[in-house]
Amino acid sequence: MLFFLDNQQSLGPESRAGINRHRGLNENLAREIMELHTLGVGGGYTQDDVTSLARVITGWTFAGRQGQLGAPGSFVFNANAHQPGPQQVLGKTYAQAGIAQGEAVLSDIARHPSTAKFIATKFARHFVADDPPPALVARLQDTFSKTDGDLRALATALVGSNEAWQAPLTKMRSPYEFLVASGRLLARNPEDPGRYLNGLNVLGQPLWSPAGPNGFPDTAAAWAAPEGLKLRLDISAQLASQLADKFDPRDLLELIAA
Repeated sequence: MLFFLDNQQSLGPESRAGINRHRGLNENLAREIMELHTLGVGGGYTQDDVTSLARVITGWTFAGRQGQLGAPGSFVFNANAHQPGPQQVLGKTYAQAGIAQGEAVLSDIARHPSTAKFIATKFARHFVADDPPPALVARLQDTFSKTDGDLRALATALVGSNEAWQAPLTKMRSPYEFLVASGRLLARNPEDPGRYLNGLNVLGQPLWSPAGPNGFPDTAAAWAAPEGLKLRLDISAQLASQLADKFDPRDLLELIAA
């Protein structure tokens, strides 16, 4: 995300690099941290909070291909690009210096009640329903807060919740899940990974290449268009024709029913 959202180009206006290069902040990463990965839209932050967080994480970058600052792609803190001085985020002032300031802010954001609700909602939406039961979201939110964000505990709470099993079965597999499930059903290691990669491209979910930082959709409406369903049937027919002489359909039926 440091690269994808251009944080390596963000310079503290009063940092040494900012003064020398006459450049300033890039707020992309700060905004998406709050909007897409923690607090969520309506989570209680303001534009001023976004700007302050952008100042806090100036200097957060990565080593380039030459590896002069570390292993290529590894995290690097560039003190010369970091905005000096205290910053206020979500009503709290952070006076720490350097990288410690950003670590403190992110730690508090991760423990914010809005983050717990946002993650709980996404978790329930992915596994249970596009519009998850409020009682389930509340239970997961409470678990997230009490366990300091332990995803294993969150999964255990979800599996043990009645709401998770009572919701209508309306979830639809994403193209990635659909193709992986096809391979698992046939109990085959892919001899030609390109077949699966091409399938992902055709179905609209190219591997690791979402159009934006919010990733691919996690709702049935995104994948249930008539054309998308037709393509799934076509891919299923192609798989069946290629394997027709190698499997007895009755064996597959037994496997599915097991």
